[in-house]
Amino acid sequence: MTLHHIAAALDRVSAVLRKRPDLGPHDDSPARARWEGGTRVSALHDNGLRVDTDMPTELGGSGQGVTPGWLLRAGTASCAVTCIVMQAAARGVVLQSLDAWVTSRSDTRGLLGMPAPDGEAVGAAPLQMTLHVRIAAAGLAPAEVRELVAQSCERSPVPAALRQAVPLGLDVEVLAEAPGP
Repeated sequence: MTLHHIAAALDRVSAVLRKRPDLGPHDDSPARARWEGGTRVSALHDNGLRVDTDMPTELGGSGQGVTPGWLLRAGTASCAVTCIVMQAAARGVVLQSLDAWVTSRSDTRGLLGMPAPDGEAVGAAPLQMTLHVRIAAAGLAPAEVRELVAQSCERSPVPAALRQAVPLGLDVEVLAEAPGP
């Protein structure tokens, strides 16, 4: 799909939402995950897409899949790139190249429920994350490109969810114990 087609699609959706703002809020497609044994998990989309995760061998996994934390970083980077493309298309900006990556630093003690030496709890979330963007756009000054990226990332749902610390509810359904072999 060309940037022109993206811009036209965004214009159509914006026109509808200006007339019917009540159509803006909606339920997203659920992300389902199924335990496959060991530390292997399959994440499933309603459209049939499947993404497998596993933990590194140091944490009892096979090390043959990406970790859920990597999926968070990949989702953050891909969401940001998508929003930059959408904003560039809406503004008529010609992108020449665009890529992004997310780096992070974590403390494994949080995952394991271990306290710090002072007895304080160690959080399981990454200690910090950085979104790196490399971009070239025709006809824009560097400051304009930076503004395009910054505004796009403000509108990007996954980076915004990390910045805003979206509340995460927990709903647990306990099944009857399965009969033994």
